[in-house]
Amino acid sequence: MKSISTTKMSSKGQIVIPEEIRKALKLMSGDQFVVLGERDVIILKMVTPPSMKDFDHLVQESRKQAKKARMKKKDIQDAIDKVRS
Repeated sequence: MKSISTTKMSSKGQIVIPEEIRKALKLMSGDQFVVLGERDVIILKMVTPPSMKDFDHLVQESRKQAKKARMKKKDIQDAIDKVRS
């Protein structure tokens, strides 16, 4: 894979990821990215959903930590309601 390439930004703020990089990373139309910027550095990080196995592990770990913290379902619902308001 060619690791260095140049591109430019359009008047609408759009940037094209060079074809050889898109192919090497198997990027598809609609893929989503987190964009980080600081000074003269911009980083694109692909957003990928966890696999079901990883998701199950995250749920189990969350439940374990909630139990350890003695949280109840009402505590969680109250936190959700607070964030949404």
